[in-house]
Amino acid sequence: MSAVLADFPVLIPVTDEDLALAALAVRVHAPEPWPEGLLCRSERVPYPCRLARWGHTTLEAAGLTAEQLNGEQREAEDQRETEDHAR
Repeated sequence: MSAVLADFPVLIPVTDEDLALAALAVRVHAPEPWPEGLLCRSERVPYPCRLARWGHTTLEAAGLTAEQLNGEQREAEDQRETEDHAR
């Protein structure tokens, strides 16, 4: 049984907590190629799932672009790698 559910609301102004959760949602609910097409990596439903849509909409409402988010992710990953090598 398939049901279409409304998207999660985006509250404005966007709080720091919402921003952190939205960034996490975008990372976790990323598209993944399958023979059936792009599916959400976390939920295995057609991409974009509800949380991916909410995350992207919240980031847009906060004035962040996908490029800015990707740049911040790369910086965080580089910092983790540096810390791991230091151990």
